[in-house]
Amino acid sequence: MSKSADAQSLTLTTADGYPIAALRYPAAGPTRGHLVVAGATGVPQGFYRRFAQYASSCGYNVMTLDYRGIGLSKPATLKGFRMDYLDWGRQDLAAAVDAMSEPGLPLYMVGHSYGGHAFGLLPNHDKVDGLYTFATGAGWHGWMPPMERLRVLLMWRVLGPLIVRVKGYLAWNWMGMGEDLPVDVYRQWKRWCTFPRYFFQDPNMKHIAASYESVRSPIMACNALDDLWARPPSRNAFMSAYRNAGWQATDIDPRQAGLGPIGHMGYFKAHCKPLWEGALGWLEQHGRIPPASPSR
Repeated sequence: MSKSADAQSLTLTTADGYPIAALRYPAAGPTRGHLVVAGATGVPQGFYRRFAQYASSCGYNVMTLDYRGIGLSKPATLKGFRMDYLDWGRQDLAAAVDAMSEPGLPLYMVGHSYGGHAFGLLPNHDKVDGLYTFATGAGWHGWMPPMERLRVLLMWRVLGPLIVRVKGYLAWNWMGMGEDLPVDVYRQWKRWCTFPRYFFQDPNMKHIAASYESVRSPIMACNALDDLWARPPSRNAFMSAYRNAGWQATDIDPRQAGLGPIGHMGYFKAHCKPLWEGALGWLEQHGRIPPASPSR
């Protein structure tokens, strides 16, 4: 395994004209393919640096990005900033897919939580030859164990509304939960998490199922048994929307695997490197083989 090169900063322009800050980690040695990392809600792209460096050392050109309103893609102030939560997938992540797509080389995606949601929103998901997602679930508090359910309801019903009223956005950093979130992300996320199957049960979102049913790329959804936010039943409730993708699932018991605690965020920490190896191995084995470039 070769040492990965330093990341290259670049700006993507989405179809609706928004500038997205991204990092590209060039492949070390012969290029085996391209990979886009689709991050979780409120998690800046720097969190995925170790995984991106590992994948680039394995021969992949890797791209990470900050969705609009997050990290290096946020405006000077979130107060008054308006957006649609769905645009993280159908605009921002779609721009990364277009930027990394190249005839003759496979393009894969590794998702984290929202990243598994976003795949079905992509207008260009057909360019992706396989998705491996960690910690994707439906978000409903009822899928969580009792104490975590209480903490989440406290956030949605008490702390969140108070903070939004004061700041004009969800100052999530105040609660040590991650990046601050635009008010529209907070409102949409809060609403959809009241349904056991997330936005698929929202009466105002009946149209969205068709986008997920159109996905044909192979998918693996991996969830740790100590992930209180995305346990296997929660994952199954959401991932069942990919009904025509032939999606698969795997459950990780951190103790049996000798990995230590994983929770909702540990998948991309250094001690979970065996999971990274498994993800890339699965994608290489099960991903679609793209048509060869005429120049090859």
